Amino acid sequence: MPLLPFSSYPIGDNPQTGMSQAKLAVLIDADNTQPAIIEGLLDEVAKYGIASVKRIYGDWTSTNLRSWKDRLLEFAIQPIQQFSYTSGKNATDSAMIIDAMDLLYTEKLDGFCIVSSDSDFTRLAARLRESGRMVYGFGEKKTPRAFVSVCDKFIYTEILKDIQEESDDEDSKPAARPKKDFKVDRKLLKLLRETVDDLAEESGWAYLGGVGHKINNRSADFDPRNYGFKKLGDMFRAIPQFETEERPQAGGTGRQVYIRWKRKR
Repeated sequence: MPLLPFSSYPIGDNPQTGMSQAKLAVLIDADNTQPAIIEGLLDEVAKYGIASVKRIYGDWTSTNLRSWKDRLLEFAIQPIQQFSYTSGKNATDSAMIIDAMDLLYTEKLDGFCIVSSDSDFTRLAARLRESGRMVYGFGEKKTPRAFVSVCDKFIYTEILKDIQEESDDEDSKPAARPKKDFKVDRKLLKLLRETVDDLAEESGWAYLGGVGHKINNRSADFDPRNYGFKKLGDMFRAIPQFETEERPQAGGTGRQVYIRWKRKR
């Protein structure tokens, strides 16, 4: 479950809805990112706020980035040219880091989206968080753990690519693993149970929304989509050790989901 979108920041008020939307800078390392994920990436970013700045870094004189060029105009992403001065050295990383620090001090931004699988951005992410900015990381599952852990939230781009491929086929349904094929490992089960227990009432029930938020605080890269589920509630329903219950929403017409560890009969 992602962090709550459109957090109450004093910047970026929407006069039509009365909601405050976080202003975000999206910085993409073209050398370590596939263009196939860009639509899913920007859709994901929109859950957390407005992409006020969209920049992509690389050596655009190189044929290696040819597949990116058609995407830049379509999604209004500003290409930043960075020549590769020395073979084997990644000048793109340095350009992104310098730009990020410039934006930190010159623009009124609430957060940064760093799109790369490179561990070189670990210290940058830590520095941005020290300045009170939210940091959302996007990268492949090969991304070093140090970079993943330092972000407030980390989304693996493999699931974003899947989202786009599904949307291209009107007859296709969102991919989700059948319950019988889902096997929860001990580490994941421990994370889920401890979080539910931390928030549980005396009866053992915990509100799903609070559970999802706390899981994200404990594990930056947790996302039910990594396991084949669109929603956290669907994931809990697929784990036999848990039971779920729907309750009427207090003062409203909707319903809220609660979870608890199954008690022995």
